[in-house]
Amino acid sequence: MMSEAILRNQVIQKAWEDPSFKKRLLSDPKAALQEALGVIIPDSVTLKAVEEGSNEFYLVIPPSPTSDVLKATAAPRGSW
Repeated sequence: MMSEAILRNQVIQKAWEDPSFKKRLLSDPKAALQEALGVIIPDSVTLKAVEEGSNEFYLVIPPSPTSDVLKATAAPRGSW
């Protein structure tokens, strides 16, 4: 199984090198990943792809480890 970091790096590299993939990734990320890399994201997972500008930085805050939602839906890291 591919690690989350390796997958993320592959997706970013491909988006930099392939404008049509990048466009598809931004408009329909699940389909783009499946078509280009064979990665299937379940319907129960919401996936959003955004492009940072040179003067932007996105900080993603995950659910709190004490959150009831996280406890009920926790899965091993790296799996979808």
